[in-house]
Amino acid sequence: MTPARQFLSAAVAVFTISMIAAIPGSHVCYCQGLTRTRVEVLVRPTLDSLIAKEDTDGDKKITIDDPHVPGTDRGNKRFWITSLDSRKYEVAETYYLSNLLQSLKLAEDEGKDTVWLDGTRIFEPPVQHISESIKDLYWDGLTRRIDEGGLQNIFRDTKTRTIDGYNYVYVPHDDSMAYDYFSGIAAKRADFKMKVVMLPAKITPKYVESLNERAGILSLKLVKSPEGKIEGAPFVVPGSRFNEMYGWDSYFITLGLLENGRVSLAKSMVDNFIYEIDNYGKILNANRIYYLTRSQPPFFTSMAMAVYRYLPRDTATTAWLKEVLEAAIKQYDDYWMGPEHLTWTGLSRYYDDGIGPPPEVEPGRYNYLYAEYGKKCGMDAAKFESDYLSGKLKVPALDKFFTDDRSMRESGHDASYRLQYDCAELVTVDLNSLLYKTETNIAEIISDGFGGDVKLDNGKIEKASAWNEKAERRKKLMTKYLWNQKRGMFFDYNFVKRKQTDYMSATTFYPLWAGLATKKQAEALVRNALPLLEMPGGIVGSTQESRGPITKDHPQTQWDYPFGWAPHQMLVWAGLKDYGFGKLSRELAYRWLYTITINACNYNATIAEKYDMVNRSSQVFAEYGNVGTKFSYITRQGFGWTNASYAVGLTYLTKKLIEGLNRLIPPEWVFER
Repeated sequence: MTPARQFLSAAVAVFTISMIAAIPGSHVCYCQGLTRTRVEVLVRPTLDSLIAKEDTDGDKKITIDDPHVPGTDRGNKRFWITSLDSRKYEVAETYYLSNLLQSLKLAEDEGKDTVWLDGTRIFEPPVQHISESIKDLYWDGLTRRIDEGGLQNIFRDTKTRTIDGYNYVYVPHDDSMAYDYFSGIAAKRADFKMKVVMLPAKITPKYVESLNERAGILSLKLVKSPEGKIEGAPFVVPGSRFNEMYGWDSYFITLGLLENGRVSLAKSMVDNFIYEIDNYGKILNANRIYYLTRSQPPFFTSMAMAVYRYLPRDTATTAWLKEVLEAAIKQYDDYWMGPEHLTWTGLSRYYDDGIGPPPEVEPGRYNYLYAEYGKKCGMDAAKFESDYLSGKLKVPALDKFFTDDRSMRESGHDASYRLQYDCAELVTVDLNSLLYKTETNIAEIISDGFGGDVKLDNGKIEKASAWNEKAERRKKLMTKYLWNQKRGMFFDYNFVKRKQTDYMSATTFYPLWAGLATKKQAEALVRNALPLLEMPGGIVGSTQESRGPITKDHPQTQWDYPFGWAPHQMLVWAGLKDYGFGKLSRELAYRWLYTITINACNYNATIAEKYDMVNRSSQVFAEYGNVGTKFSYITRQGFGWTNASYAVGLTYLTKKLIEGLNRLIPPEWVFER
């Protein structure tokens, strides 16, 4: 029996059978609804004893990977607490022991010598425990600001290291308040070793490249209180290793925040994006200097509309909606429909006009390329890299690779073999679905918020009808270039080679979420695409066939088979539900939430960046750094859009399905096909 199945058997027993042991001198607390006991214990001694006995692999967590030490009781997943009045209380099984560990660590962090442990918290059902952790702990743990308090953490980040040892803050050319504020911090905080740079009015790729060795943070919105205090508008980052605000992550995070009642924080994130569009010309991949040459998938209007539904209908909200509209149209016209993104097809592409390899990648990522090209030039990899990056060598094929690689990163799907080698040549299903949604959102804002037409600050009159016409035109073009009638799916289109690709990706479902697919197209997608992409854990990023075999020259990529990500799940659920496939959306939501829940129970409340959809595992290949699994004792963050998917996913489930999730009943035992 696998560890997960062993846990499942124990958990089902715990939740279905009343088990309070009548052992002299002991009080065993097991069942939710029966745990009335509160136990006062010493914090540090109990914590030390628990770790010494049950953390047998030394990672300062209690997981199913902690092996039992033969000939001892270490790692046997049973621990006895001794209360201050010398009574003994047993806690058994991985999930409950990790809950105990979290309670003790939180108490220690609060400076407590003793704590009253609440049995209802230690033994609460996993859905409740995870949901409350997200709502009450994880969102705060992921919240950041670009101000004096926030800079203290930002400057510890290895991504801020520069050639001269200074920490750089960059501000827009006409934001004098930001420049004065950050300059004041630099003057009084010598320990920050900080330099403030005002950006030029015109930012070119060459200028951005010149700053690669002086990488720094870009300012976001500052808010001045009536008393004159200045603070950064707060935002939520994807995971604990991040200190910058990311583009498409923020949309999904916002949905989770709204579900958890954090409307003000969600609105603040929209405000930061308005600032980015107004000052940097677009929503950035993230607010770091080297991201000035690219955006990320355009979810801005959907994000703002989601927040708008929670706001009061008053003059302040109308004024805010006007700001949203102005920013959305600016980014749409100047960026996504600008000359570098709009193609001859009438559809848009992802494109980053930055120069050379993207600076944010992990060291050594392109060594295989430099070795390959160096061999052709008769030099070693290090010499080739040096000469190429300095401009001594001109290699057009490698220039093209980096353009495609950077453009792939604008898509958010970095990396995927769908986009790796020709992204800049593709008009993709995902981007054009998002732009269709942007067009319909803008029409809706103008119609519902301003009566059908509105005068912008530049004097231009915008009409809802005109934006609906734009959307209708895009729908027709997508059907022409991206819909494959024979296969009954949407595929990307290579406008250079003038043919569709055949890469089977979860993005084929984006038209359902955007509402542009016909009913017949939706039925075809469910019939043809869903069987290929549905796995035990939910929707997988691509098919195994499309990804191809993994070899030294064709390494694993994180947005392809067998991995699944929160945004794909959430978009597919919503799309299926909107087209009348409610049962399917519930089942897929259950599959994903079960995957999160079983892994959180087995791995000390870990909520990961992505999961292996075939094996329902969080123990996966990590393409970039920390993916939400590297912490000691207790996670205070989870992972942003995965947190959100849990909060949103529960709204798709009935009470009976939530009960099944609490009992860790796998989906194949719940749903019939």
